[in-house]
Amino acid sequence: MRILGITVPNEKRLEIGLTCVYGIGISSARKILDKVSIDHGKKAKDLTSDEENKIRAIVEGMKIEGNLKREVSANIKRLKDIKTYRGVRHMKRLPVRGQRTKTNSRTVRGNVRKTMASGKRKESKT
Repeated sequence: MRILGITVPNEKRLEIGLTCVYGIGISSARKILDKVSIDHGKKAKDLTSDEENKIRAIVEGMKIEGNLKREVSANIKRLKDIKTYRGVRHMKRLPVRGQRTKTNSRTVRGNVRKTMASGKRKESKT
């Protein structure tokens, strides 16, 4: 099954398979399936074309993939332009939501280790 150019895996349960679309998490996938009244455990390969079309219609009405990514980046750009605290944190590539930075900020900063041991070169035996 394909939704807006994204292939939903045939072998996974629908509630899990729909999460491969950017912007649809497990809870929104369950809401979609409840609206269409399809069992959450049903697999994509077992759907009828009518059920597929109903799911497609609901998903196309949502903000997903490119539109959602564009909106998120526009929001971040707006924060940067007006130089809010959060915008400055985004510019400096630091955690935005109050996490500590002395340790545990590897995700945002990348795997940067600034200790003495990491910069040393091994001495060659000559």
